[in-house]
Amino acid sequence: MSAAALPVADGFNRMAIVSAACAVVAVAAFLLAGVSVVAVFAVGAGHVAVSQIKERGGRGLQVAAVSLAVGYLIAVFAILFLILSLTGLLHMGS
Repeated sequence: MSAAALPVADGFNRMAIVSAACAVVAVAAFLLAGVSVVAVFAVGAGHVAVSQIKERGGRGLQVAAVSLAVGYLIAVFAILFLILSLTGLLHMGS
């Protein structure tokens, strides 16, 4: 199928909205409860959104990119905190 035959979507990509919502929830969960697993959903939905936007057209690429950045940033912080905790460099209340 050629690029000219692909339909162009004028609306906002729904997966970009889902990835943004997941990123907001992931930030809240990480800051309030220290839970980072929610960021996986933001990253997954963000990758799907980027793929769909590139394939079908439409809006929301920047939203998906920001959601990906937030999700990966939370993952980096979670890994950093895990390493610091395991090595004993992070003393919480001791």
